[in-house]
Amino acid sequence: MNPHVVAIFGGAVSGAEASHQLSQRGIRSVVFEQNTLPYGKIEDGLPKWHAKLRDKEEANIDHKLSDPHVTFVPLAKLGQSVDFQDVVKNWGFSAIFLATGAWRDRPLGIEGIEDYVGKGLYYQNPFMHWYNHFHEPGYMGGGLELADGTLVIGGGLASIDICKALMMETVQAALAKRGIHTNMFDLERGIGKVLEAHGLSLADLGLRGCTLVYRRRVKDMPLFPGETDTPEKLAKAETVREKVLLNAQSKFLFNVLPCHVPVDKIVEDGRLVGLVLRETKVEDGRLTEVAGSDREYRTALVVSSIGSVPEPLPGVPMKGHVFEVEGGQCCRLKGFENVFAVGNAVTGRGNIKESVEHGKTISESIAEGYLNNPEGSVNEQFREKEDSVSANVAALAERIGRMKPPTPTQQQLIFERVKSLQDAAGYAGDYKTWADAKRPVRLEQLLGMEAHG
Repeated sequence: MNPHVVAIFGGAVSGAEASHQLSQRGIRSVVFEQNTLPYGKIEDGLPKWHAKLRDKEEANIDHKLSDPHVTFVPLAKLGQSVDFQDVVKNWGFSAIFLATGAWRDRPLGIEGIEDYVGKGLYYQNPFMHWYNHFHEPGYMGGGLELADGTLVIGGGLASIDICKALMMETVQAALAKRGIHTNMFDLERGIGKVLEAHGLSLADLGLRGCTLVYRRRVKDMPLFPGETDTPEKLAKAETVREKVLLNAQSKFLFNVLPCHVPVDKIVEDGRLVGLVLRETKVEDGRLTEVAGSDREYRTALVVSSIGSVPEPLPGVPMKGHVFEVEGGQCCRLKGFENVFAVGNAVTGRGNIKESVEHGKTISESIAEGYLNNPEGSVNEQFREKEDSVSANVAALAERIGRMKPPTPTQQQLIFERVKSLQDAAGYAGDYKTWADAKRPVRLEQLLGMEAHG
């Protein structure tokens, strides 16, 4: 048996792929997952209308983590139930991989606005977690009152998903008041089509729709990750960006306010009731704010969707918003000989559709066809992430082979500690049994439907 044992923190796409690559080489790994299930943003960030894709990707992770070379530990959060420095210095692992992803929302950047989270302000990650799970019987994540006219601060594909979710929920509720009952899966095919079938418009429902606020022009939105290093490529990218957004608006009827940035908050009776927005202009690629252009925009809800970054961990060096690594493909954590970062922990790109790590970039056809084939777009991102992690682990495997493996005594101590954590979580050691028992109730199951795309 290969004497090496590797710790992997994070069991989603990157962590599962890392464990798979190690298993292929006969190297044992212990996957520490902070949540009950290891699916990360597939479960909590990928909008629940992607039901078939979600099930497919989770089955892919299940297959990798069920390998006999892999030991799974749920509910083991680095920095809480597991101390980083203790793992590095005392456990005896051959190497440690950080695949913890990017779960912390970038702050909106308005002084004092964090005091109003849950009081008129929500960030993307908790919003999408709520949206994906609030239908579950006994959901304990709290309520979220949606409001027509919500301001969404963002500009990427993830912010479009926030707008879609807001529009589908508010339209569904307004239709229900008229005795017209529909569901998310029907509306996801196009709100405009559903309303047209009933001879209605947003105005007829008394709705004005949410508004996506972006600091630059529509043609600057990060909706196309292709190269823009020539005038021809730039023109192509700008056309694709505008087309993607126009298609989204025509299907889901939200508004867009480009060239505006939030600069202040409006607070009444202890709640956020709006933002002060300032106009911007783009000249020679540079963004400048327009003096004297401030204007109040009142709304009952603001959702900030400006990106995700890794959560700081005690003892883990950071450079800006991401883990600090030495450079090179292997991404060794600065100051540590056998600790390596993979996936979003390195890039800081927490949105599934934006998480292109170290490797290929999304193709023009994928970006251009996002709304017509969203499954293809997201699926391509998963494959790119796996390819990137696979390449990194292949290089790391050679390093691990040259490292000092844990002694038999250290191996025994590692798995004794692992067993203690598993027992504390109520995990009996059978991954498939655990995953099947803990998987949440799906909306399509409650509706008596098969999984949709």
